Amino acid sequence: MSIDLTSPDLYFNRELSWLKFNSRVLAQAQDTSLPPLERLKFIAIYGTNLDEFYMIRVAGLKSLFKARIQETAIDKMTPTEQLEAIHKTLHKEQKVLEATFKDIMKELKEHGVTIKSYDKLSEKQQEIVKKEFFEQIYPVIMPIAIDATHPFPHLNNLSFALALKFEDKKSNIKYGLIRIPRILPSFLNIDNCFVPMESVVDHFSTELFQGLKKISSTAFRVTRNADIAIEEEEADDFMEILEEGIRARNRGAVVRLEMNSGTDEDLIELLTTYLKLDDDDIYEYQIPLNLGTLWYIVSQESLAHLTLPTYTPKTLPPFDDNGDIFKAIEREDVLLYHPYESFDPVVRFIEEASKDPNTLSMRMTLYRVGKNSPIVKSLIRSALDGKQVTVLVELKARFDEENNLHWAKALEDAGAHVIYGIAGLKVHAKITQITKRKGNRLQGYVHLGTGNYNPATSRIYTDISYFTTKSEFNHDATKFFHFITGFADYISMKRLIIAPIGIKPKLLSLIEKEASFKEQGHIILKANSLVDPDIIQALYIASMQGCKIELIIRGICTLKPSVSGVSDNISVYSIIGKYLEHPRIYYFKHDEVECYIASADLMPRNLVRRIEIMTPIVENSLKQKIKQILSLQLQDNRLRWRLKNTGEYKQVKGGEKVINNHEILENYITKLYNKSQKKTRKYIKRLSKKQLKD
Repeated sequence: MSIDLTSPDLYFNRELSWLKFNSRVLAQAQDTSLPPLERLKFIAIYGTNLDEFYMIRVAGLKSLFKARIQETAIDKMTPTEQLEAIHKTLHKEQKVLEATFKDIMKELKEHGVTIKSYDKLSEKQQEIVKKEFFEQIYPVIMPIAIDATHPFPHLNNLSFALALKFEDKKSNIKYGLIRIPRILPSFLNIDNCFVPMESVVDHFSTELFQGLKKISSTAFRVTRNADIAIEEEEADDFMEILEEGIRARNRGAVVRLEMNSGTDEDLIELLTTYLKLDDDDIYEYQIPLNLGTLWYIVSQESLAHLTLPTYTPKTLPPFDDNGDIFKAIEREDVLLYHPYESFDPVVRFIEEASKDPNTLSMRMTLYRVGKNSPIVKSLIRSALDGKQVTVLVELKARFDEENNLHWAKALEDAGAHVIYGIAGLKVHAKITQITKRKGNRLQGYVHLGTGNYNPATSRIYTDISYFTTKSEFNHDATKFFHFITGFADYISMKRLIIAPIGIKPKLLSLIEKEASFKEQGHIILKANSLVDPDIIQALYIASMQGCKIELIIRGICTLKPSVSGVSDNISVYSIIGKYLEHPRIYYFKHDEVECYIASADLMPRNLVRRIEIMTPIVENSLKQKIKQILSLQLQDNRLRWRLKNTGEYKQVKGGEKVINNHEILENYITKLYNKSQKKTRKYIKRLSKKQLKD
């Protein structure tokens, strides 16, 4: 009997799978074995994740609904069905969120850390806040009247404000708003008593609306559709149309309203009348509305003892002696696993090349680089020095468009050749090529990675960096940059595999080949998301042939494991912990290469709508390092969750020994570092003695 592998019964819904991921983030906040501020951090992550989900995914579903599109994916759920399921899930989970937040605050109170509204402060604290209000806050906020002559104002995406109901001396009801600008801090900190800014502004609101008596008020927050649609074919100036798109993000349709619970019915009517929202998109909270602002408390240096110990990434051989990084790469290929191994060598790779007069050219792709990027500054210095600098800056990197636009202009002003993305495709590949003159020949150095060139996120994201001087990798890197700067629509490569042309066919071929080994076959795929139906169907077929398949998928997974006769041999895991699991690693036991690292997730957008790179790891020692990482993660019984065929995740626990792969890798790399430092000290000591004798 043949099985229909396109049956919707074999797939989870993409959006609901993402919600399960965010629920696992919330579960970390519920983990009482973690320090309280570490738990609060996961509340903040949960909130910012949900903001983006509403801005992009829910907004997209609402657009599909308005366009009367009924079928959107292989699971066959309509936009209406998905929206209903999302609302039901989130409103139900809100109770868990609020209970978890209150539990964390109860624990923090034992350590002298509180969040208090103005009216709960002592007289002395109120005096401090009052002084702060009139000196620092009052001058920058404005009262906004709402009546027949004062229309309801436009509110930007993620605007935070107060809605107020007043009574004048003639007993007439009046309404007003006070925006709380982002330039103001989220909290006022009085000896670890954190006073929300909205409660301060609320208390002194009659100072702005003088002569009126306040009857009621509520803090509220709006979320808009923030997906930028760019008609590239009609854009004469891509930078100009992107800037317009960023401005348009603040004018998108409102998709969510958050407000304080127990809000006056008249204020609810006021807001909903103007914002035009369904009841399901209104959330009333008993906790702070903007959960992302909790980072303000988490990041207080004086409270560092209430988080997990900060781990300092280590620089190991061959990069630990601060010697010539290029000579080290010439001697051997190097593979780093961040953040356990420091990202500093990647920064040094760019910086040292920028200072070396023998450097002829520097080429790289930039997706998310951060606000104060030492890498971009080095590229600017190189361009000013007259080196050939070519940079692809992906202006369509969602929510980093403005920052990337700034750096693109700075690079161009310095004389670099800047490419602003490729028409119709996002460039998500992570690659750098540096060419130097060595005597009468040229030598190329290539860096390939799974993560962004961002030193800040490299401390909290796990990712892989690979350095090589191999001629075939340099050949491919050169052809890649010629491809993105020229008109070619196809490139043949010796080693690198490029999307949208090559990665998906290569993966399908590797899965099929490994499946031919039946019970002896073994596939491990580690990625952020697994959505592509062709990849999923290939995995189903491989499972049906007896091949063992282990998937480590942090976020979205629409594949349904443990379905009798289809996916009996497929196990799906998700790892959620101190670090954000970000590398894409693809392992096939019987392949000649075995291990591949990639910038691409297993999603249609990555495999067919982006330019991505998949890199074979050919050195045996480096393959072994990758296999050890995968093996450790598959043994984890602290941070690993297993996906059941019901769509629920269950935390993997048990065993005599606790295996937390994040902690084990921190300790292991620290031991290697201490050992290398000891060797270095002994070498310096011997050298000093020899110099004294001489």
